[in-house]
Amino acid sequence: MSERAVGRHLCDAFHLVPPGTDAAFAPTMLDIARAEKVDVLLPQSSFDLENLAHHRESFLPAVVLVSTRATVQACNDKAECYERLRQIGVRAPDSHRVRGAAGVEQAAHELGYPERAVCFKPTISSGSRGYRVLDGTVDRAHALLNERPGFVSMRLEEALELLPAVDGPELLVMELALGPERTIDGIADGTRVVLGHPKTREEMRAGLGMYFVTLDDPALVDVATSIVAGFAIEHFFNIQLVGDVVIEINPRISTIVYQENLNLPYLGVKRALGEISDDKLAALTSLVRPGRTALRYFDQLEWDDVS
Repeated sequence: MSERAVGRHLCDAFHLVPPGTDAAFAPTMLDIARAEKVDVLLPQSSFDLENLAHHRESFLPAVVLVSTRATVQACNDKAECYERLRQIGVRAPDSHRVRGAAGVEQAAHELGYPERAVCFKPTISSGSRGYRVLDGTVDRAHALLNERPGFVSMRLEEALELLPAVDGPELLVMELALGPERTIDGIADGTRVVLGHPKTREEMRAGLGMYFVTLDDPALVDVATSIVAGFAIEHFFNIQLVGDVVIEINPRISTIVYQENLNLPYLGVKRALGEISDDKLAALTSLVRPGRTALRYFDQLEWDDVS
């Protein structure tokens, strides 16, 4: 969406496109796919998924690595997602779907505030946008003077001052899940996990995980299998847990811990091209190395203006 996107300096071709939620996004991508003779389209942002899912048949014979529109909607709408998780027997946060300050206040108290911290976020969001923790013990003066601008904890009273009284965007007020964070990435076929990769999720920065350690965690794979079948997830997925509570299902690729002999994005593309079968892909599970670690940070690119 920007001329200054760093990816343009890393890729063979570059095109400006509208936002993923814009009605013109999918037709624009289709034009690009045809012009560039694209075989596989690999979306990376949650905001692009629903639009592409709605038009994925239009891209044939190119394959769009996205689930159906119904699956994407069920995963991206947190309220619907949590309800379906409960239906399939997977632990989700206790939550209330509300609008406006009055709804947030009532839901927060029903969930135990101020004795218990709770949290809220828009029902449809990505990358921790709009996520806030409501904590009655927050020292506002200390937060003002000592915390970074991305500090997400606040008192309920502060949130109520900012929200419209009874209207506004739909929000999900929920219990604050506690415990170690884990995720499982993988490739699915709509009914099962073909290849799964469990890992920790640590060292958060701006809502994004920055440190990961690969796990040997069959129970986490079992949870992912139930979710893949219950939501009919195809292609890439990322499932996040805090403790034993599933807090997020991303029907797309996310941060990967790479190995020299196991590259999940590459394998997903090969699968879409018919260059590797699901059976051969599943056999690669034995290559996942517990303890393999990834640490993320910024990189930088320099060049001289030669125009």
